[in-house]
Amino acid sequence: MPIILVKDLSKVYPVAIKEPGLKGTMQHFFKRTYRNIKAVEGVSFSIEPGEVVGFLGANGAGKTTTLKMLTGLIYPSGGTVTVCDRTPFRREAAFLQRITLVMGQKQQLIWDLPVLDSLRINAAVYGIPDKEYRQRIGELTEMLSLEGKLNQAVRKLSLGERMKAELMAALLHQPEVLFLDEPTLGLDINAQFSVRQFLREYNERYQATVLLTSHYMADITALCKRVLLIHEGQLVYDGSLDGLLDRFAPYREVQVKLAEPLAKDSAFAYGEVESIEGNSVRFLVKREELTASVSKILAQLEVIDLTVTDPPIEEVIGRVFRTGKV
Repeated sequence: MPIILVKDLSKVYPVAIKEPGLKGTMQHFFKRTYRNIKAVEGVSFSIEPGEVVGFLGANGAGKTTTLKMLTGLIYPSGGTVTVCDRTPFRREAAFLQRITLVMGQKQQLIWDLPVLDSLRINAAVYGIPDKEYRQRIGELTEMLSLEGKLNQAVRKLSLGERMKAELMAALLHQPEVLFLDEPTLGLDINAQFSVRQFLREYNERYQATVLLTSHYMADITALCKRVLLIHEGQLVYDGSLDGLLDRFAPYREVQVKLAEPLAKDSAFAYGEVESIEGNSVRFLVKREELTASVSKILAQLEVIDLTVTDPPIEEVIGRVFRTGKV
């Protein structure tokens, strides 16, 4: 049975319309008119226990609104959603014990207190026995490499250490479902890598289900075999990461290093030119034309090196959002 089941989920926000000037202000005060903004529209998907699924979309596409409905923070306008066989917006204790929500731009730790003090508060809130609390602190401290940091005030930790401590607080009650909204936001490359490594290990060790949103495509490619793509409130893709490329990027990327520079006008004879830097040229070539194009390049140009790859996933998704062709 799916641990997350979403059917025709929608969220509509009524937004008041106000005309400019004194007359508009008076009308707005006494008789308001509204227009409906569809943040999420008819979204359906299911997630099995233990899956790690990426949730992708541009700013304003409806990702965070969907996460908030899945965690019960906001009430849906239509459709149904169950998480751990519970209805999220009822906010039952049995439901809250089984999930967690981590938002990279929000914090739950108390700024001026040592990390351990906040963790003790969380343990009391979730009714974790002292023996289990100490065991879980030990496991998470080792997994997150936070030895010697838990007695420091939160404000004295680096950003990466603070994010790790936030994860520890969110996972102290060993939830079955993790909703992660930009967990590596603002972190440097090393901290991002550490957080990814921890999430992978946590999923493997506890078989936790993870729904992850991120603008860092390295998070998605490192952790997720399956992705959901939302565009203007509607789910436009649900499938494998490789399948996303097949559907939305009917091109292959050909990178060529030449013995001599190639004029831009001449380069268009071999494919769509993405960039020319010195003797290196980057083409986009339709998949069905790839063999002919590569043969033409090798026959007509003095090639030192040639590689064929799929375009970077962030470019694929960026192109979808820029063109609106989904």
